[in-house]
Amino acid sequence: MKKIIFLMLIVVAAIAMAWSGGDDVVKQAVIPQGATVLVLGDSLSYGTGANLGANTGEDYPALLAKSTGWNIINEGIPGDTSAGGLQRLPALLEAHQPKLLIVELGGNDLLRQAPQTEIVHNLKTILSMAKTQGVASVLVAIPEISPLKAAVGNLSDHPLYESVAKETATPLIADVFSDVLSDRDLKSDQIHANALGYRVISDKLYVKLQELGYVN
Repeated sequence: MKKIIFLMLIVVAAIAMAWSGGDDVVKQAVIPQGATVLVLGDSLSYGTGANLGANTGEDYPALLAKSTGWNIINEGIPGDTSAGGLQRLPALLEAHQPKLLIVELGGNDLLRQAPQTEIVHNLKTILSMAKTQGVASVLVAIPEISPLKAAVGNLSDHPLYESVAKETATPLIADVFSDVLSDRDLKSDQIHANALGYRVISDKLYVKLQELGYVN
């Protein structure tokens, strides 16, 4: 009888593992309300395309600050690249000493057809620099540049982001910008969200950050 019960327990455990096979999310430490969070990004973080103009409260960092209670420093600069973000980061880390770094970069590199190896190197160095200073980080995936997929509303994340996240053991936030920029009602042009789009981005990021454990 004990052997049968033991075998049954093994079967139940195997079934549980099968059900959770796609859920390999490792819970991170909660970032408390009032903590400083740094967003290192480009025009998508700055808020280009919002109705009231960029960086006026309709950008996703401002909206995310309201929902999380974090003190979010929006360092999104239109046109910036992964190399530019890497150059800016040391001074920003020293000035703000954030508890969490949200990295949203690479879109302009892809638009300018920069070598993928260069983008990967810059992103990995950014994440390594933060880790060295004890700053938690998340990497936000950006869509592949594809006019055809954009036209039919079927954008997908560039695979380099998943690769960088795995190689640096960094939590990846996937399918946020790809989903929003696939919906013509949520974007102001081919590469920027509109005000509603940024609100959707903020909501999606909140859910993803909650799933990762950064938000209670």
